[in-house]
Amino acid sequence: METNANTTTTDANTTTTDPALLATPAAFGRTRAAVKIYGALTAAALLAVIAVASTGHMVNPFMWIRAILLPLIAVLLHRLARSASQGSRRAFERLRGISAVFPVAIVGVDLIPGVCPWWYAAVQALCVLPVIGIALTTRGTTLRAAFPKTR
Repeated sequence: METNANTTTTDANTTTTDPALLATPAAFGRTRAAVKIYGALTAAALLAVIAVASTGHMVNPFMWIRAILLPLIAVLLHRLARSASQGSRRAFERLRGISAVFPVAIVGVDLIPGVCPWWYAAVQALCVLPVIGIALTTRGTTLRAAFPKTR
């Protein structure tokens, strides 16, 4: 079988020299690491809400709902990142879309006056920083080359 520098095969004895394909596992590694960081930060935010509530301070239902839902979204992002790293174009497109819209939605809602205290908005903004990293990584040339448009 003939191969060139841009061809990959499943044969264990051959390797690719296409820089885009060589960088793809590293890009997905960064994405999976960002999802784990996001999950850890949102779990810490949930613990902060629990701590504030247990000390008798006011915690509104919005804060409880968001603090519970955001770690669950980490599970969704993890599944999408794993599927995309295994070659699922659909998962890759969903991961790209969610990672672009999600930070804007989180920060945008937190900026509505009276919805949540400033410290909670700051914690939520910190939590979505890794998701912004995911958005940038999935929009980079490395992963776009791994999932070329079919249209």
